[in-house]
Parts: sequence; structure tokens; C-alpha cells
Amino acid sequence: MLRPIEEDDWPAVHAWASQDRVCRYQSWGPNTTEQTREFVEEAAKAWASRIRTRFVYAITLGGRVVGNCELKLRSRDQGEISYALHPDYWGRGLATAAACQLVRIGFDEHNLHRIFATCDPRNLASAAVLQRLGMSYEGRMRETALIRDGWRDSDLYSVLVHEWHANVWNLAGGGIDA
Repeated sequence: MLRPIEEDDWPAVHAWASQDRVCRYQSWGPNTTEQTREFVEEAAKAWASRIRTRFVYAITLGGRVVGNCELKLRSRDQGEISYALHPDYWGRGLATAAACQLVRIGFDEHNLHRIFATCDPRNLASAAVLQRLGMSYEGRMRETALIRDGWRDSDLYSVLVHEWHANVWNLAGGGIDA
């Protein structure tokens, strides 16, 4: 379901990154063709960096790129996840499954202690993804990003490695391949 993003993925990424409803709660977008190409090019190049701190994946379904997700190593012990999905695939559990894989990678392959994510408080679907992962709501950070309709707040969620490993069987039982 996840694979490293490749430069040739830009048209698929642009199919959602250019849509208002996908970017509604983001500080980026809707993207121009050039902005999407630049994002995908930089994301693909990050895989070749000598010291990697950014891991951008294509979310695939039946070989088709339907979204992307990212794990950023913020320090030796902490990482941040994010995800975006083509709206044709919203509500199918793909964002949850992809985010679950990112958390597993962060803890099992990068030995992180804490993984966090933020979302616009109005983005109830994204908050639900983070809650399904077993992340704890830590609070609201005020006016963290300037978006098209003004400054937005960000809700902060996180999970610690021992919480993840204690809860991972619940995720697997809930249909998420942890």
C-alpha cells in the first residue's frame, strides 16, 4: 500500500493537490502544476539524501497512486506524520491504514519515542483518523498556520511507543494492518 514517492507520480498527486476541498485546511494549495511537480521532485529526492529525515510515500490501491503520506523525523526521538488522499477515496479507511503504517515505521524502523500530528480543528475526518490510531489529544495551538480564510488553530495529537505497542493488537483487530 505504501511505496516511496517517485518523480513520475506528480500527475496523480496533482489530481488531488489542485482541489480546493483537499487543501481547505492546509497552508498549501490548491497547487499549480509547477507547485505539485516541485513538491513531488523534492519529496522523491529526499529518499536519496545521505541523512534522511523526510520519508514521503505514495499511497497506492491496486497499483494506482491515490494519496501520499509523510513521516518527518523532527529529532532523534520524535517524528511527525501527515497524509493527503484523493477525495474519491475518502471514507474507505485508506488514510487510517496509511497513517498506521507510518507510525509503525517510525517506532519499529526509526526507534522513535513519540510521534505526533496536527490538524485543523474543523477537519473532523482527520481528527478521527488520529484518534483511531490511538493518539491522545494534547491540546489546541492557537493560530499556527495562515490559510486562505485566515489564521487557523491546530489540534495536536500524539502517541508514545509504549502506548502504541500496548494498543497495536486493537488496531489489527479493527481491520488495520499494523
